[in-house]
Amino acid sequence: MTSPAAQQFIERVDNRSLVVGIIGLGYVGIPLALATLRQGFRVVGFDIDAKRVDDINAGRSAIKHIPMEPIAQAVAADRFVATADFDRLGEPDALLIAVPTPLTRHREPDLSYVAKTTEAIGRRLRRGQLVVLESTTYPGTTDEVMRPILEKASGLKSGEDFFLAFSPEREDPGNPDFGTSSIPKVVGGDGLDAQAMALALYGALVVSTVPVSSTATAEAVKLTENIFRSVNIALVNELKTVYSAMGIDIWEVIEAAKTKPFGFMPFYPGPGLGGHCVPIDPFYLTWKAREYDVATRFIELAGEINTRMPYLVVDRLATLLDLHGRKNLSDASILILGLAYKKNVEDTRESPSLKLIELIEKRGARTAFHDPHVPVLPPTREHPTLAGRRSVPVDPASLAAFDAVLIATDHDDVDYAAIVAGSKLVVDTRNVCARAGIKAENVFKA
Repeated sequence: MTSPAAQQFIERVDNRSLVVGIIGLGYVGIPLALATLRQGFRVVGFDIDAKRVDDINAGRSAIKHIPMEPIAQAVAADRFVATADFDRLGEPDALLIAVPTPLTRHREPDLSYVAKTTEAIGRRLRRGQLVVLESTTYPGTTDEVMRPILEKASGLKSGEDFFLAFSPEREDPGNPDFGTSSIPKVVGGDGLDAQAMALALYGALVVSTVPVSSTATAEAVKLTENIFRSVNIALVNELKTVYSAMGIDIWEVIEAAKTKPFGFMPFYPGPGLGGHCVPIDPFYLTWKAREYDVATRFIELAGEINTRMPYLVVDRLATLLDLHGRKNLSDASILILGLAYKKNVEDTRESPSLKLIELIEKRGARTAFHDPHVPVLPPTREHPTLAGRRSVPVDPASLAAFDAVLIATDHDDVDYAAIVAGSKLVVDTRNVCARAGIKAENVFKA
């Protein structure tokens, strides 16, 4: 039986009078705002980046692959506003948090964004509000980190005065088949009222909801999803190394294996892991497991294999330059083709291309990059000195100046036939040339 406060909240969801606040207007927050606006709710978006706030309010695209027309229309209709004024956190009835949860250099969770956001909410928290964390984190964060901060700062009690839940984001930037609204939402609440409120809200936004017994369980679901991907990618990365030594093409093996209608799911090797989730999330669990004296050897081994891949790619590049380019890597000029961590997006978070540039330049080579989605490299936590570098054009004259082209991201809007025709040496980490039916003596897989 839900409380009167929870019942009132659910009624406001049903009649669309509820105001939703979204904190963090990035790759998760903006799609979430769009999904919320489409269902008739009014939205207040919060972000500490004043320029991003101004761009959104002016209808300018903050993220290239996300259409801004619906946002601009909602702004014009006074149904959406972006703000950097966190004193307005008391206005929304529900606050959905989508802020970064990176790792430190020692692979330990950095919850500073979550903690600071929670403190900001706590100072403005009012009775009846629902607070939901969507950022990926270790099991226990909502209960052990957020709830004490909120209760201490506000003087209110979770489950009685305000309501707290966790519902992990499941965004896949650039995926044309699945968006926020079409992906089921896992929901775990701190108590029955919080669970009912969060289920009602997300039930209005997405195709279906999946209730679980606690916030910690919901947190574990998200980690499990990404650990599954990390381990399987590590497996095919290792198989690539083994099969390559045997003269066997791993991509041909995978294409044949995936014809089995059961018992196999295709994962593909690459130059390393990128994005905010798979390279980072597994280590949130390995860190938390130490508290219980439990070793996570399988997860850590997968991390080691995936982390090693850029080094192996650079070794392969050096060998190919020596054998087929008659050039030492230390004297070479290398074009990195693709800076984003995955195809058809501009997202460079944790991109292996950045590590490749660092490793290649440490060995004395000169590098440049071409990426149709990344005209200028933005600042990054791990590679701040690379910020500001610009994408170079790819034409016969410019390609002739490079000793090798290293394909690191397989964007669709690249003329790979022209790249191959104009290059001395092409090293393909994504098998994109073979998939495009391009066969040439200057193309090698890595």
